[in-house]
Amino acid sequence: MLKRMFVAPDPGRARLRFAVRAVLGIGLAVVVCGLAGHSLAGAVTGGLAALLALFTVTDPTVRGQAVTTALLPAVGMPVLAAAAELHDHPVARDLTFLAVVGAGVYARRWGPRGHSLGVFAFMTFFVAQFLHATPGQLPELYAAVLLSVLTAAIVRFGLWCYERRLPPAPVPAPPAGTGLARVTTRQAVQATAGAGFALVVGQLVSGQRWYWAVGATWWIFVNTASRGETLVRGFRRVLGTVIGICLGFLVAIPLHGAPVPTAALVAACVFGIFYTAAVSYTWMMLWVTLLAELLYGLLGVLSPGLLALRLAETGIGALGAALAVLFVLPVTTHATTDAWIQRALRCVHACTAEAAARLAGSATADPAPRVAELEQLLGRVRLSVAPLVHPLNPMPARKARARRVLALLDDCAREVRGLVAVAADPEASHDARLAAACWRVEAAVEALTAGRAEPLDRPAEAPAEPALAHLHGLERALAELAEPLRKPSGSRLVGA
Repeated sequence: MLKRMFVAPDPGRARLRFAVRAVLGIGLAVVVCGLAGHSLAGAVTGGLAALLALFTVTDPTVRGQAVTTALLPAVGMPVLAAAAELHDHPVARDLTFLAVVGAGVYARRWGPRGHSLGVFAFMTFFVAQFLHATPGQLPELYAAVLLSVLTAAIVRFGLWCYERRLPPAPVPAPPAGTGLARVTTRQAVQATAGAGFALVVGQLVSGQRWYWAVGATWWIFVNTASRGETLVRGFRRVLGTVIGICLGFLVAIPLHGAPVPTAALVAACVFGIFYTAAVSYTWMMLWVTLLAELLYGLLGVLSPGLLALRLAETGIGALGAALAVLFVLPVTTHATTDAWIQRALRCVHACTAEAAARLAGSATADPAPRVAELEQLLGRVRLSVAPLVHPLNPMPARKARARRVLALLDDCAREVRGLVAVAADPEASHDARLAAACWRVEAAVEALTAGRAEPLDRPAEAPAEPALAHLHGLERALAELAEPLRKPSGSRLVGA
């Protein structure tokens, strides 16, 4: 975990810029709320709105990001009104909260924008419980949300829009399906069931902080697509919370809510959340937990008992998520991993075909977007396979097989990148043997994705010509993938 924090690569310092911009944007939003005369509750609401606007909006284009950011208040303010109006009606409030959970997860079927709006809606209801918001506070909270989202947008799209210099990031489409065959639909049902369990049990433990359990269940379901991913994420959330609570005893409680050092540590926590989110969910949860403790210190209610209660509620939320993914319309790791591996293999073939066409002199062939798509798909494969390679996985043979598949897919990606680099050279010439090599790659991919049991031929020694050398390496990796991707019976990796 330490290695992932301090040694993880940061190409182009993307994570560093992401985190520094977040500190700047959220800090300015809180300052604007203060200058507008808002109370501490308004500043907290505004800071959270700015954090979500900078963190959850991930559309592939800057224009799309701006549109999604503009839509956040339109989704959040009605939810905030419902939460405040139902403050004194527990049954209606709880049922509405569960409806927001289900709708927020279901919205992921519409891609990054649906995901962002769903998260914003949920967290708006959540912060209303955190602050015990009442109808009388709504005008101030509305103003805080609008000012903060506007401030975050000015920072993101005006002062420091580094994304304008980058190509649009490809976003893999979610797995297709209709009705309960759609993963997002099944997850919406699962999340609602898990949140219902967390809500009931959480209220039995604490009538004041029960929403922590619901929040834990919600965030465990974010960015997961199978029960294995969800269980691993739940473990990491609990681990990060435990470490964060230990830090709270050492840092947050001794501060007693002192404004200046607390503000400095809040900024450090915001930086930590954004900087570590892409590489370690455990580290991110550590910073989230410490941030919550510092905010409770500012509100004057932080105590050792409150920290112990947070750990208990987090455990309840993780248990609710685990029960939901195990017993309510389970989405197996087998099906999810198999689907992403097949999509990655088909993208390998598409990259090869585009590169070969470019080498053949086609002016329209461009393999670069396909390579970017392949990187995104391999990221999804790694996320899906994470439960199989987790240190706590008790099945060493299955773990070894999964590691082998990941290594060979990385080999494929490396050879594809090399082939595309050769194709980008204007002096590279077409070799007639490229067509035959590309045809063999196509045949290998079709055999793997169709699950055919016949062995694939391993190529002979690699030629010296660069493009053919990369194709040779790609053929070899695909041939070696045949064994770990199938059992003797012909089934795929994850069923093994």
